[in-house]
Amino acid sequence: MMNKILCTICLMMFFVVSCEKKQAKKTQEPEELHENVMIETASKLVPLKEKVLTAEQQKALTPDLIIQSLKEGNKRYMNNDLTLRDHSALVRDAVEGQYPKAVILSCVDSRIPVEDVFDKGIGDLFVGRVAGNFVNEDLLGSMEFGCKVSGAKLILVLGHESCGAIKSAIDNVELGNITAMLAKIKPAIAKSQDFKGDRTSKNDEFVAHVAKTNVLETIENIKVKSPILKEMADKGEIKIIGAYYDLHSGEVVFL
Repeated sequence: MMNKILCTICLMMFFVVSCEKKQAKKTQEPEELHENVMIETASKLVPLKEKVLTAEQQKALTPDLIIQSLKEGNKRYMNNDLTLRDHSALVRDAVEGQYPKAVILSCVDSRIPVEDVFDKGIGDLFVGRVAGNFVNEDLLGSMEFGCKVSGAKLILVLGHESCGAIKSAIDNVELGNITAMLAKIKPAIAKSQDFKGDRTSKNDEFVAHVAKTNVLETIENIKVKSPILKEMADKGEIKIIGAYYDLHSGEVVFL
């Protein structure tokens, strides 16, 4: 009888201890899991919050400082080291006004995410896009607004490798409004007739040559067709420059 009682007591004690251990384990596991999540969030998931540019900061910039900033940003882009940003916060910060650094005229090509290419965020850049990155009255007016009214210090015309608009202009493509659009690129083709080699769209070197000539042609057109921007450039208030984007590496080569 006594042995039975002792066995019963031992079994009861075993179950009590086991339950306490299980309960303790259940209590600790969520805390450990929560801590791990917090560590991961702190180290990987929480973006840095950059402030949008202020009027005072914009005023202190020079065209050369902005060019250097774009070059450094492009290096980060090439190295897959883009700045983490809290875009929701930046949107709210930018509500009261905008003071961008530069105006970028890019081709409409979907493979060129302009802000990412230069590692810039909300409020940093005015971006105009059109197939073949040429200028017309609307884009010139936008540039004048960006620089004369809103204080940007740089205009960058950005051409790119394997541009479909350049190839189509070389091939004399005619289709709807595309015909008139491609006519804006034809002057660059005319200026590229001294190219030594096959002057067709199948020759990548010729396409690149025309694309770079088109960038320089666009810069000249900006100065000729916008006395406002030319005067600002002559006074050193802004710079108007060109660059060429390499689709393979992501590198922007300044011309």
